Amino acid sequence: MKCDDLPCQADRLAPLAGYNRTTLPGLRILRSETVLEDVPVLYRPGAVFVLQGAKQGFLDGKVYRYDADHYLAVSVPVPFRMASQADPEHPLLALYLEFDLQLAAEIAIALDAVRETAPARARSLISSPMEPIMRALLGRVLAALADPQEGAILGRGLLRELHYRVLVGPQGDALRAALRQRGPAGRIVESLGRIRENFTAVLSVPDLAAAAGMSVPSYHAHFKQLTGTSPVRYIKAMRLHEARLMIARNHGSVASVAAEVGYQSASQFSRDFRKHFGRSAMEEARWVMWHLNDTTA
Repeated sequence: MKCDDLPCQADRLAPLAGYNRTTLPGLRILRSETVLEDVPVLYRPGAVFVLQGAKQGFLDGKVYRYDADHYLAVSVPVPFRMASQADPEHPLLALYLEFDLQLAAEIAIALDAVRETAPARARSLISSPMEPIMRALLGRVLAALADPQEGAILGRGLLRELHYRVLVGPQGDALRAALRQRGPAGRIVESLGRIRENFTAVLSVPDLAAAAGMSVPSYHAHFKQLTGTSPVRYIKAMRLHEARLMIARNHGSVASVAAEVGYQSASQFSRDFRKHFGRSAMEEARWVMWHLNDTTA
């Protein structure tokens, strides 16, 4: 039977609950039959295209919809809360694109050379309307994923076009502003990279502010503006999410993982973990494997 609409195409490519890997790097298809409420997530930079069902992201008092009519773009890793709607008869189906940051930067630079746009404020999360040209591109991407020959020959070009369409989309200016790493927002983006590389070490806000060339009050203000949270809470979320994946991968005992991500007290780690995820570390690890079928989310 011919399959023309996006949900049908995705359904055939994602037979398993959780994340289904594809033949193209950075692309996964999520299948979920569960209603989720108030789930902490930390997405890598990229875009999420919900083809069936609906999701909402909650950050700093704002709601970001990503459903059949909207997609979510993420410029920097930022912790937020998520809810989704799905059921066994109509599972949530979503295509996840993890940005190739070098490719995204190359496209952003090329766009700056040929377009004159007013400076935009960098944003970490952006919900954009699903335009017909994007919907058509997603259909071509899914068709290529279903055909090994097309995927091998056309796949890389389609990935480049997908990056391009996100960066020139309705709110692409705000997304490119974060990727350019210029001005105060650029220094915060660089600081987020520094945190990501050193989150297991002792990190002080004055040291992070100094490395970014900012006063502590200015660093706090610009950090909150981009991420929706404070530096201390961001570092804690980064440690907890990394620990979640390590435990799901059977990396070691809860105590050893707590120490590895920078906690000096295993009991404090357990309290923080339960407060953040609503479950113990082991309960959360089992939930990740059962619902996501993946240890990279």
